Amino acid sequence: MLRVYGCFVDRHDMLLVALAVVVCSLATVGSVTLVDHARRSEGRIRALWLGVAAMAGGVGIWATHFIAMLAFEPGLPSGYAIGLTACSLVAAVLFTGAGFALALDGRGPRGVVLGGAVLGLGIGAMHYGGMAAYRVAGRIDWDVGLVAVSVALGVALAAAALAVAETGWRCRQGLAALLLSAAICAHHFIGMGAVGIHPDPGVAVPASVLDGRTLAVAVALAGVLVVLFALLGLAADIRARNRSALEGDRMRSLADAAVEGLLICEGGAVAIVNASFAELSGFAPDDLALVPLSRLFPESAALAHVLAEPDCAEETELVTAGGAHVPVEVIAHPIVFAGRPHTAIAVRDLRARKLAEERIRFLAHHDALTGLPNRAWFGAALDDALAAAQRRGGTLAVLCLDLDRFKEVNDIFGHGAGDEMLKAVARKISGVLDGGEIAARLGGDEFAMLLPDAGAAAAEAKVKALLDAVARRAARTVSGPAIGISVGVALFPADGADAHALLSAADTALYRAKAEGRGTARFYEPGMGDAVRDRRRIEHDLRSAVARGELGLVYQPQMATGTGMTVGFEALLRWRHPERGFVSPALFVPIAEDSGAILPIGEWVLRTACAEAASWAAPLRVAVNVSAVQLHAPGFAELVEAVLRDTGIDPTRLELEITETALIRDIGRALAALRRLKALGVKVAMDDFGTGYSSLSNLRAFPFDRIKIDGSFVQSVDTNPQAAAIVRAILELGRGLDLSILAEGVETAAELGFLGAELCHEVQGYLLGRPAPIAQFEAVTRGDEMEAVTAAA
Repeated sequence: MLRVYGCFVDRHDMLLVALAVVVCSLATVGSVTLVDHARRSEGRIRALWLGVAAMAGGVGIWATHFIAMLAFEPGLPSGYAIGLTACSLVAAVLFTGAGFALALDGRGPRGVVLGGAVLGLGIGAMHYGGMAAYRVAGRIDWDVGLVAVSVALGVALAAAALAVAETGWRCRQGLAALLLSAAICAHHFIGMGAVGIHPDPGVAVPASVLDGRTLAVAVALAGVLVVLFALLGLAADIRARNRSALEGDRMRSLADAAVEGLLICEGGAVAIVNASFAELSGFAPDDLALVPLSRLFPESAALAHVLAEPDCAEETELVTAGGAHVPVEVIAHPIVFAGRPHTAIAVRDLRARKLAEERIRFLAHHDALTGLPNRAWFGAALDDALAAAQRRGGTLAVLCLDLDRFKEVNDIFGHGAGDEMLKAVARKISGVLDGGEIAARLGGDEFAMLLPDAGAAAAEAKVKALLDAVARRAARTVSGPAIGISVGVALFPADGADAHALLSAADTALYRAKAEGRGTARFYEPGMGDAVRDRRRIEHDLRSAVARGELGLVYQPQMATGTGMTVGFEALLRWRHPERGFVSPALFVPIAEDSGAILPIGEWVLRTACAEAASWAAPLRVAVNVSAVQLHAPGFAELVEAVLRDTGIDPTRLELEITETALIRDIGRALAALRRLKALGVKVAMDDFGTGYSSLSNLRAFPFDRIKIDGSFVQSVDTNPQAAAIVRAILELGRGLDLSILAEGVETAAELGFLGAELCHEVQGYLLGRPAPIAQFEAVTRGDEMEAVTAAA
């Protein structure tokens, strides 16, 4: 018996075997590339490409088989039945076309496996159909086991070839062609190994069969067709690749022009990305090719929703090359790219938006400057704490805090210094908080604290800790404004049953603390509210007192002791309220300074006094008191200059009286303002000398023209040796510094005689004239007093 595999070398023409392998390779490469084009096409064009691919693959399989058969030389008469030979060719083409069509019908992996099985069976049908057409002078038997192996291996390799062709791998076409070639060759040579030939002279070869020469011509024609189909597939592939590269370049250029990240995906893998996405993800663009989308977007539900719902935005997370999770918004849209369906996915970086949203949420409940909770957040927290305290019958404390003279800080040092002070106070307040306690900035320079489960003792201890912390901060401040706070405390349930009542009580206590000296704390007491409300009404009415014409000036004469003549007047502010009547300056001036109303009121006093003095025939001076708030306010010297210009008064006739208390708040700023005023020709007097913060160094440092001895030293100077000694010392000091001295509060002839004997330059007091409207001193302002003295001389 003659076994084909046993005489493979001896009975086979190896050149023809090699030719069979070449034809097989050309056929598989051509068919795979043609199938790839069919996959990218639709409708009739897809059917056309499938038909051409079926012809290339089927004819190639057939030609491979019969070239290999021609290479077999059994040494016996042989030939091929025409009908069966033709049927094997038709079977090869039909089965190949059916297998390719099933692989592309959109059934997914199941369709690919089914198509591979049909293609493998087609290889078997062609092979064994061709063997059935083989006629030889002998009997043929088969090894059933090898036949089964050949069919199984052909099906497996064909299925693997189609599965590889469906992937997104770069070398998928070459690998698929290699696997398909292996399926054909393995099937043929294993199938040939299953053939056994028993020579039998009694078996005649029919005359109608195809002889080797005729078959060679047919195979040659088939080979030419295979080459043509392969060239066609190659040309189509080159054209497609060029078009794909061109489209890819265009697509990449367009994609790179987009600010947002953009991916072009095929199936579940990345095809190309733009530069924005590469930068966002941290990958190099080439490294992202064929990367599964699930690697970049691990939230499977979000990814599935995006792919299933085109043009529907979805928030998810992008995993970068470094493993970081970046919040993104993705939206997908189907496109046709390089002739095949793809999905374009736009990726928007949400980090900036998330930060902005977080910032908005923070600002909705917190103060932007200090970072403390704001009024709304504090109110909600207070409501919750009150509800909890009511349920369990507990207590809590509410503290209202206010910065002392904060408006002056803004006016004198600027809003930047005010902001720094607010932040410093916020840090100090936060530093004394314990667990569960809350601090908030209510607005402006107002702060609040909530102390759950706190009674009077706990609240007092917290207030002490707070005042001590602020005092330590103030002690370390060697320059700039000093920090001081006042605190008002209200307790639940004693001082109020709801948030509004507690905050109102704490605010009332705060006003009492500020009125009683600042830098201190007060607990709410019944009756406080009336005083605070009265103070607030005064403050409200004072703001419109100038516009309503309720303010007025009275004048008190100042006399030279040597001549007894009036040398000037001090302008004094009076307020006649329409309901309260006369309101003492000792009451409303501090309120005006606290509220800032002193600035417009002070300007009105200065303008009115200068305008009045400018109308006098006698060149008498006019003295105007200046508060600390005015002196340190920006542009005060410019205001004085404008008033002098507008009223036309000689600057030397204007004297500004300033207390030492006003100087020490900011010595540098005060000194600069006074020097500017002196440059204008204005006189400057130190008022109330001997009281408050009197310092001899200030007499030397500041450009004063006059010292005014406080009236408390002048009273009983003729009977009190200590008062007499102080006045004599001040007078001697003035003479030594070449400063004029004016004594206030002279009420008796004895006091006047003492001052005259001690050579005090000028005096002022009820003995010489009470404050009165300037009309009562008309004779003096006309100059009649000077004429009378001159006539008497």
